[in-house]
Amino acid sequence: MAAAVERIVVQATAQDKRIIAAKAKKLDIPVSELMRRGAFAYESSESDAELGALADAAKGAADRAGAAIDDALSFIQASNNRIAAMEAKAAKASARRTA
Repeated sequence: MAAAVERIVVQATAQDKRIIAAKAKKLDIPVSELMRRGAFAYESSESDAELGALADAAKGAADRAGAAIDDALSFIQASNNRIAAMEAKAAKASARRTA
């Protein structure tokens, strides 16, 4: 085994530490070797599915936000059109009164 050149600190509860140490003792390997083996062996198929679900949720949220922005812009444009029509009507009425 190559000499250790780096240290990784893993935080655990006292109970987790006892369980890990007991498992290492049962396997007759140091805790560090157990942790290395566990880290290298770990592959979560759930994480890929979870990331996919998260990406889908983010896309859905972005689509809903885009639709909400489009709706807001349409509402603002309609409001601006109504204001312009009212201003034009008021300008005509004002012009008639001054004429």
